[in-house]
Amino acid sequence: MSEKFPFLPAADSDHVWAAVGSPVPLIVGYLALVNIWAFALMGFDKRRAKQQGARRIRERTLFLSALLGGGLGAFLGMWMFRHKTKHWYFVTGIPLIALAEAALCIWLCLLRR
Repeated sequence: MSEKFPFLPAADSDHVWAAVGSPVPLIVGYLALVNIWAFALMGFDKRRAKQQGARRIRERTLFLSALLGGGLGAFLGMWMFRHKTKHWYFVTGIPLIALAEAALCIWLCLLRR
C-alpha cells in the first residue's frame, strides 16, 4: 500500500495511531453519551407512561438506543425505573445486548494487548 501511496504512513503496529492520535477517548466518550441517553430514555418513557394520553417513546427506539452501544444504560434504566419489565422481549433482549456489548469490549481490550 505504501508503494501505491507513498505519502501515507505504514499501517503496521501503532505507528498510524501515533500520527493521528488514539481513537480510545472518542470511543469511550461515545459509549458514555449513548449509555446516558439510553438510561434517560427509559426514565422519560416511564414518566410518560404514568401520564394519561401522553406520547410515548417507541419500543424500537428504546431497543435501537441499546443496540447502538447503550445496552448497559438501557438495562440500568429498566432496573432503576422498573420500566418494560413485563415484556419478555425487553427482559431478555436488553440484558443480552448489554452482555454482548460487554463481551465485545473485553474482546477488543484483550485483542489490543
